[in-house]
Amino acid sequence: MITTLLAIAGILYLALQLEDKFKIPSPLGLISLSFLFHVFLGEEFMLTGDAEHFAMLVLFLLPVLLISDSLELSVDDLKQHGLSLFLLSVVAVALSVVAAILVGNTLFSEYQLSTAAIIVLFAMVLATDPVSVVSIFSKFELPHQLKILCEGESLFNDATALIVFVFVGLYALDGGEITAGYITEVSLLVVLGSAALGVGFGYLGLLIMKTTINRTAEMMVLLMVGYGSFELAEHFYTLLNMLGMNSHMHLSGILTCIFATITVNHIMMKAIEDDNEQIEQVEQVFESKPTSSNVITSAIAKIKMSVEERDRHVRTKEDVQLLALVANTMLFVAMAEVIDLSLLWQYKTEILVMFLATTVIRAVMMGLFAWVTNQTDKMTDVSFRWWGILTFAGIKGGLSVVMLMMIPASFEHLEMFKAVVIGVILLSTFIYSTILIAIISKNQAIFSKEKAAEHH
Repeated sequence: MITTLLAIAGILYLALQLEDKFKIPSPLGLISLSFLFHVFLGEEFMLTGDAEHFAMLVLFLLPVLLISDSLELSVDDLKQHGLSLFLLSVVAVALSVVAAILVGNTLFSEYQLSTAAIIVLFAMVLATDPVSVVSIFSKFELPHQLKILCEGESLFNDATALIVFVFVGLYALDGGEITAGYITEVSLLVVLGSAALGVGFGYLGLLIMKTTINRTAEMMVLLMVGYGSFELAEHFYTLLNMLGMNSHMHLSGILTCIFATITVNHIMMKAIEDDNEQIEQVEQVFESKPTSSNVITSAIAKIKMSVEERDRHVRTKEDVQLLALVANTMLFVAMAEVIDLSLLWQYKTEILVMFLATTVIRAVMMGLFAWVTNQTDKMTDVSFRWWGILTFAGIKGGLSVVMLMMIPASFEHLEMFKAVVIGVILLSTFIYSTILIAIISKNQAIFSKEKAAEHH
């Protein structure tokens, strides 16, 4: 275990050094260093050892990654860009699945894939990795609205892809009948149920958080909110059965965790903003007329409490970000262990075909989104530069492997699916990251001007 800890700490240190000194994104550095470590020292220890245990590790670490990313989203941003995020993370994913159904049999004609199998395969590689996107964006000056579109899309895209995978793909693969009514009913039930559960869990966490002023305890409550909401949503049917409802209802742990975290963050930030307004009012009173010592003492105490609460919340967010960084390192180390180079080489053609197909589909969907946004004043205009960023922000991640583990072991094309999914994850991590950095670097001056214009 000590060797494992040393390896994770060393890989993370080197990846951060590469990021700081050579502008190499940490996900790119992490997966490269993890693979090199596994090649030369992998026999010394194994973090997971196989794809099944890797999927379990992803499920264990996924909530902390979601919490970290959700803390970067504000309710004001969601209100302002809600329509855009809906088009990007729901409509675009749905249209991508339709496009996949139309071209799937042509691309993989020798396998004679069913419609259900095509949905399952493409849903896995439509899920993106918000951690990689946030890591790359953090090193550059980018317009806030562009960051919200990319990071928000990456976050909510995962939930949509997982819903399509579980409630449409696997359901049909198991013999279920897919109808427009079924898709509509399930989508509304899962989305609205997950949102309601997440908001409720968030308020519960706030009640517990009010019992402490300890920063570490506050962070523990935030983690309990994220993990608890995620777990309850994934096993919601258990709760219903305990109540005697005999239900198989399943909600989205990803969506529930996102809504729970955003609720906690929003209420806390709103309380801090209200305190700041009161402080400004007190300052105005000081300036306008003489004030008694009691009023001054009370005002100073309120200012001190507000500053302490704000600092505590900011530090908690920093602590969660550190946990997420360590979690991401563990994921990349474990991913290096499950990579089977011989299997990837065996299915190299299928991997390249899928990578090119999903890249083209995503580029087209982002192009359609740009066209729609430029036709209305209700959404932010998307330039050609922004289109490029949106397209190559679709880096794949560990959630795809989790989906892979949900496919029945008896499925005849499982080996090919494993190779394709892991291969596309690797290609997107290296190729998309490189192109994304190139686009941002080339247009850095323009992006900086756009960011400055936003402040005005």
